[in-house]
Amino acid sequence: MKTLIIEDEKPAARRLSRMLEKVDVEVVQILHSVEESRAWFSSNPHPDLIFLDIQLNDGLSFELFETHKIESAIIFTTAYDEYALQAFKLNSIDYLLKPIDEEELINAVNKYKTLKKSLGIEQSASLQLSFEEIKKLLVNPLDREYKKRFTVKVGQHLKMIPIDEIECFYSENKGTYLHTIDGRNYLLDTTLESLENELSPKDFFRVNRAYCVNVNAIKDIVAYSNSRLKIHLNSYKDAEIIVARERVKEFKDWIA
Repeated sequence: MKTLIIEDEKPAARRLSRMLEKVDVEVVQILHSVEESRAWFSSNPHPDLIFLDIQLNDGLSFELFETHKIESAIIFTTAYDEYALQAFKLNSIDYLLKPIDEEELINAVNKYKTLKKSLGIEQSASLQLSFEEIKKLLVNPLDREYKKRFTVKVGQHLKMIPIDEIECFYSENKGTYLHTIDGRNYLLDTTLESLENELSPKDFFRVNRAYCVNVNAIKDIVAYSNSRLKIHLNSYKDAEIIVARERVKEFKDWIA
């Protein structure tokens, strides 16, 4: 199986390439921009599979669909536009949310292999969205309506918590919790992945696999080991909150 990686963050691209090599997937090329990718597709045979980041440093990778008929199957890799991911999932092979988990990567590759075996590569590739279909999904996230409150169970009672009273959401022991500005924790009947569709990207950011923080709750940001960042919130003190290295650039852009 020949695979192409299109990813503008070079450390993330190298990490993904190493992970693919471990599962015997050949990476034929790593590309970092829309322009570079256009040039490559114009003079090279299309690979079996593409790991496609959504936002590159010179635009959306979807712009490739304007000028080229991509013949490869696609697995999206993204830290943005999570609100459209479920729609992508219906038409693409799969998507992987950064930072990419090794088990999820293996599952995505196996899904492609299964589709290729049962349908043939031509039919597998047809599962991609057309460029026009994708553009319709890319509504400006700031124009969407997001949750303004969450309802949690406290004993036999239901308590409503306004979104602006929530410092962060976090995962712990297979549960998902919200933490309020007055230092209380409440269990939710959902996952962080599902929550990302319901939270305004202007106010909340998924800093790693376990935490999603409110920008208004950040008290301090400190340099941490391996080019990462440590976040201190106003009241949350239960554990360290570290911005994953692959998300540091996006986090800095978010708080700018």
